[in-house]
Amino acid sequence: MTTGGDDELSVLRARVAALEAEAKARPPARAHHRVRSFFSALLIVIGCVLAPLSLVAAWTADLLGDTDRYVATVAPLASDADVQAAVATRVTNEVMSRIDLKDLLEGVAPEQRPVLEKALGKLGDSLEGAVGSFVHDKAQDVVASDQFENIWKEANRAVHTSLDRALTGSDEGAVKIDQNTVTLDLGPVVDQVKQRLVDSGLTVAAKIPEVHTDFTLVQADDIGKAKTGFALLQKMGFWLPVIAVLFVAGGVLLAAHRRRSLVAAALGVVAGALVLGIGLTVFRTVYLNNLPDGVSPAAAGSVYDILIRYLRTSVRMVAVLGVVVALAAWLSGSGKYALLVRGVWHSGVSGARTSADHAGFRTGPVGPFLGRYRTWITWVLVAAAVLAYVLWSYPTGWVVVGLALALLFAFAVVEFLAEEPGGKPAGTAPPTPPAPPPPPAPPADGAGAGPDGEGGPVTSS
Repeated sequence: MTTGGDDELSVLRARVAALEAEAKARPPARAHHRVRSFFSALLIVIGCVLAPLSLVAAWTADLLGDTDRYVATVAPLASDADVQAAVATRVTNEVMSRIDLKDLLEGVAPEQRPVLEKALGKLGDSLEGAVGSFVHDKAQDVVASDQFENIWKEANRAVHTSLDRALTGSDEGAVKIDQNTVTLDLGPVVDQVKQRLVDSGLTVAAKIPEVHTDFTLVQADDIGKAKTGFALLQKMGFWLPVIAVLFVAGGVLLAAHRRRSLVAAALGVVAGALVLGIGLTVFRTVYLNNLPDGVSPAAAGSVYDILIRYLRTSVRMVAVLGVVVALAAWLSGSGKYALLVRGVWHSGVSGARTSADHAGFRTGPVGPFLGRYRTWITWVLVAAAVLAYVLWSYPTGWVVVGLALALLFAFAVVEFLAEEPGGKPAGTAPPTPPAPPPPPAPPADGAGAGPDGEGGPVTSS
């Protein structure tokens, strides 16, 4: 008896020794694991850093490479109250600087003087103030009209080349940049105001020569320094986002725990997008605090907000996309709460299917087909959602949310309709077998024991 026990003990000791030897031989594998983890983390960090830069690159290339897109971006500024006020003030100052107040009434026809005097009399005692207010009212009428919207669009179409030169340093184009400033010619607006003044009785305005005055769209002392960077971003507008995605994907594939790395990478991209969003807000304050004299801060703020609105939209879209990817990766894991959420999901769908079956619902050949190829169908649905996102012209955060909800709905429909070969809904848990009866309690004092000490049938003597 003791010999058998000693042999078993020796075997166990030999197995323990073998396991210890194997464990000691694993340091190279651990070192290899550390190297993989390091490069995985490095690739993911680089991809997360490139993510906000790729957003800026795509925005720059889109804004500068597509004139129609640029005009559509700045078109709402024609209806902005701050921009209208700034343009009206700029045009008024330009017109007033070219009107000779001494010859104002002398140059008016006698039959028109009562009309002019009546108009000026309503505006104050000071002739200069009265004329200035009169001109400003006409300028305000012009900038609030439909004609100004057309003038604004055409002028911005012409100035698009100037903006391109400001950000890329290109030597092409007829529009020049003066002191790192992108300006819009208000000459057509001045002509409209002159005509309004003449029609209102101020015929002296007809003597004003052709005027070309500028309205500042973009002004910054560092535009010249940033030309090279903007030119590079414009050229990388398409490839930089692709490179960022490849870096993140490479880091996730290289990681030992891919699902965990995917969650970290997605949240890292979200963090990068949020940093860019905060940077845009901070830069807006810095930009407005460094405007030159004569530039309306309110109008400049409106221009800044309009120019970067699509960039802000992209920031929100990428942040939402990162959250959706991180949530999907987490829910597909084996964590406690992920399993709980999936269990609630399956229970809800299974309950709905059970109710439908009791009501006489039948899937025909569709159910077994979906059950047989459910995995392939799931990946096809995911690929379709990704393709829809990629082909969407300008996706927003709501587009991402809509695609995610549509994908979840498609998953629910597939799970609801899918059936196992036995005709049961896919994912239905098999019935729990009945628990075996408990073993009989051993009789007291060894009564009823068999000859080998095992419990046996009890016989009466």
